[in-house]
Amino acid sequence: MSDYPPKLTAIIALFESLPEEEKRENLIAYSEQAKKHEPKPGEAFDLEDVRKDEECTDTVGVFLRVDADKGAHFRITLGPQVQTLTKAMTSILCKGLDGATLDEIMALPADFVPKIVGGQLVRIRSQTVYYILTRMKGAVKVFLNRLRAAQG
Repeated sequence: MSDYPPKLTAIIALFESLPEEEKRENLIAYSEQAKKHEPKPGEAFDLEDVRKDEECTDTVGVFLRVDADKGAHFRITLGPQVQTLTKAMTSILCKGLDGATLDEIMALPADFVPKIVGGQLVRIRSQTVYYILTRMKGAVKVFLNRLRAAQG
């Protein structure tokens, strides 16, 4: 599991150790924590991307702050119609990728998702489980492109 940032590795290991029923219970618990990952008043961000995409039931905002060590810190806002699984993945990714470098995030393979949510849920809700990761990577890519343009 060396392809994953350490915090995400710990979350993956936890989910891999659980039977299906407990995985679902933990996903629900993570979904209930999604609000904790919203921007706090007065927080400043290097990139803000708020929009409603065709593949999502509501508006999602991705907020990225990059620290001096090039570590990424995400905040996410989710509209009221966003599904439980998307909320769970939001909490997992905000927690698991906190402080990861921009390069680590861009290189992150999506193969860890079934280890967390279980194969059956991935098949049923394939777009949902990958949506937040795709948006986060997109924000990092835009940030890196802006950085390169400013340096060039």
